Amino acid sequence: MNVNVEVKKSGNENSLGLLRRFTRRVQESGVLPRVRSMRYSDRPLSKFKRKKGALKVIGRRKEYERLRKLGKLPQAKKGRRRQRKQ
Repeated sequence: MNVNVEVKKSGNENSLGLLRRFTRRVQESGVLPRVRSMRYSDRPLSKFKRKKGALKVIGRRKEYERLRKLGKLPQAKKGRRRQRKQ
């Protein structure tokens, strides 16, 4: 749904008044809130994409279990924790 906001300069109206009237019309039309709400929303994944992702996860899990049973998993690195000053 396209909403075009149009404002024409009337008589002896200055450009600041015209701009003010335009911004008011844009706010009243509700275009900006709708566009901002759509800006970061992602559409839901298709059934095929979900299946494909699930199969990928299952495959990774299987491979991890196989490596764990063979004892070929890399050793977890120990993190360096800061000592608290007392």
